[in-house]
Amino acid sequence: MPASEPHIVGIGGSGRPGSASMKLLELALDLSAAGGATVELIDVAALGLPVYMADNPSSGPEVQTLLAALRRADGVIISTPGYHGGPSGLIKNALEYVEWMSADERPYLDGRAVGLIVTAAGLQASVSALMAMRSTVHALRAWPTPLGVPVNTAETPVPSGDPTVINRVAIMAGQVVDFAERWK
Repeated sequence: MPASEPHIVGIGGSGRPGSASMKLLELALDLSAAGGATVELIDVAALGLPVYMADNPSSGPEVQTLLAALRRADGVIISTPGYHGGPSGLIKNALEYVEWMSADERPYLDGRAVGLIVTAAGLQASVSALMAMRSTVHALRAWPTPLGVPVNTAETPVPSGDPTVINRVAIMAGQVVDFAERWK
């Protein structure tokens, strides 16, 4: 066991209170904590980030909260609803702010495993959004976990206690914690 527990930051957000994506993110963080990690939840909907504009950067407290959490992170879990083959605008907007970490000692999300959860009302929508998210976090120098979790909420409402979904979330959370422990 490493000298200190890995710190896992969960990022989620939906305009819908009690969303499936947030419930699964909370489950993933609970499982990460049970696996020996410290955890932190960032709800980007509640955070109220301004729209990212490269030519007009914002440095308000909400942006600093997000970036400070990501800088502390040894691993990250992102959960988003899938819309039209991609993540929610809230999640994509939050990830745009990672650009501000480009000059850090650990630039962007370098050296961090990132687990991904996508919920959508259809298998094609959830898988397409998962692939888009994998590309995005990979471009941010993160290590997407081997297992991503697409959930078709049209067939598997959340929370349903569906053992297959719970098992996939547990495997993915375990991969994030394991990678974070080894990398730390």
